[in-house]
Amino acid sequence: MRMIRQSRTALCAVALAGTLLSLPHESWAAGRSSGASPIAGQQDLVQTVESKLNKSQFKNVKVSVDVNGIATLTGTVDLYEYKADAEKRAHKVKGVSAVRNQIEVAGPTVSDQELKAKLSEKLAYDRVGYGNAFNSITLDVQNGVVTLGGHARTDVDKDSALALVSTYPGVKDVVDDIEVDPVSIMDDQTRLQVARAVYGYPSLNKYAIDPAKPIRISVQNGHVELYGVVDTQADKETAFIRANGVPGVFSVKNNLQVANQTPESSQK
Repeated sequence: MRMIRQSRTALCAVALAGTLLSLPHESWAAGRSSGASPIAGQQDLVQTVESKLNKSQFKNVKVSVDVNGIATLTGTVDLYEYKADAEKRAHKVKGVSAVRNQIEVAGPTVSDQELKAKLSEKLAYDRVGYGNAFNSITLDVQNGVVTLGGHARTDVDKDSALALVSTYPGVKDVVDDIEVDPVSIMDDQTRLQVARAVYGYPSLNKYAIDPAKPIRISVQNGHVELYGVVDTQADKETAFIRANGVPGVFSVKNNLQVANQTPESSQK
């Protein structure tokens, strides 16, 4: 009997040891299984983002996704518009937490001087018939990177300027520093009054004929800023006086430039 009890005790010990030995193995196996799922999830995200970019303009774009769901876009496109569009498409994919846009614009190389001249002309005539006199958007170009600043009357005006620049060949990147003027009924009334006072004055009436409206008027909470290019210093000073005489205007900042003068020499 004593030997039987010892045998049973030994068998129980062996069974218990086997159970204990199996626990780490199962835990390791479970850990290995859970460690594989993020990789599978990353591959799924890569495929989903690639499906969103399944268009000819993105044929040279490559996608990678890290364990945090951050998608990195590399490769080349022909227009900056495509670079921005690729980022928007990737952002919309469920599971993508952020996007690193490292795509390069490989389209034609255009000199900064030529690019600035062409874009300035296009921006001057943008939104003609939709109150373009109230958009005062500035432009700078450095190594193909276009920086837009100044003021837009509405978000629609701002988006129009950005779209115009983004689709132009030779633009490598776009920096958006445009400010949208505050929404205000009082400011809208002030804009119209200043426009009438400036463009309606006999010596300045010639500028009203140009659809580009070379004297641009921005209003923010009753404060007026004048932008654009005029022919003479007298025209610049007259525009300032006319705008400053409008009732309800708190201040006028005269940023008008005089043709064929440096910005410093025409500063009021």
